[in-house]
Amino acid sequence: MDIYGTLGPACSDGATLEAMFRSGMTGVRLNLSHVSLGDSSDLLTRLHQAADRCGVRPRLLIDMQGPELRVGVLPAPLPLDEGDTVTLGPGGIPVPALVLPHLTPGQPVLLDDGKLLLRVLDNTGQSATAAVERGGTLQSRKSIAFPGADIDPPAMTDADRANIRDAARFGVTGVMQPFVRSRAGLEAVRRALDQAGGQHIRLYAKIENLTGAANLPALLPAADEIVIARGDLGNAQPLWKLPALQKRIAAQCRAAGKPFMVVTQMLSSMERESVPTRAEVSDIFNAVLDGASDLMLTGETAVGKHPAEAIRYLANTAREAERFAL
Repeated sequence: MDIYGTLGPACSDGATLEAMFRSGMTGVRLNLSHVSLGDSSDLLTRLHQAADRCGVRPRLLIDMQGPELRVGVLPAPLPLDEGDTVTLGPGGIPVPALVLPHLTPGQPVLLDDGKLLLRVLDNTGQSATAAVERGGTLQSRKSIAFPGADIDPPAMTDADRANIRDAARFGVTGVMQPFVRSRAGLEAVRRALDQAGGQHIRLYAKIENLTGAANLPALLPAADEIVIARGDLGNAQPLWKLPALQKRIAAQCRAAGKPFMVVTQMLSSMERESVPTRAEVSDIFNAVLDGASDLMLTGETAVGKHPAEAIRYLANTAREAERFAL
């Protein structure tokens, strides 16, 4: 089993990366939503130096921008209070132009992995207004989702194509395609990888919406591994339905002999605390018993206070689950 951490400000120095490898980390995820592989060359050099000191040959997964929808750049963090009315589009919160036709009255809008909730009031065709139902502070480039809306952006951005061209040169071992909806999207990424000399690079299909989950049987042959990405899957439906969907995806992967990874909030409390909750440890344990071949931390290592300790809890719990399953 591979244990992945996500690179970020909390683990960008060599000493912390070395501690993470010594705690059981075998691979890393680099989120390319905000940076490119070229921008990250110094960080990747420190990563490989730390791995060499620990005798580890790390897997390097890049998480592409793909069709994930995000708000644009804000002049400053934007406080949104319950009951406020905000504009989506020109003159307000910048959103991708392709979503505007889908902003019909009553449409819920989830921001920053669902931390903030808006509801559309009206749409002029150029912009929409929405009421804040669950407030907070919105930062630039945070995710935006529209549960129930049938929005189908392109599988790859220009930045994705540039990163794919550089993938082999930077030692990438896997590409994660976010928000997969169709086999055609996966096959387009596979062709781009092969054309760039990345025939050996594995393709990971991130299941982050209900369309991808429903189309999983068609996706399985086109992906090397499935990623159960619970953040946006939890936004796409009532949260209490998420565990059953996770179980169904895991069962389909097992039946097809397809490896799968479980990610998102595995140890969320450890972004702040030095010890996880009992529920988080049980979640990890059960993911392994369900057949997960890999596990990944995201914010826990990227921005958390205890990245190496989080890896230690993840790795030790996964090993304990594997022993129990024998």
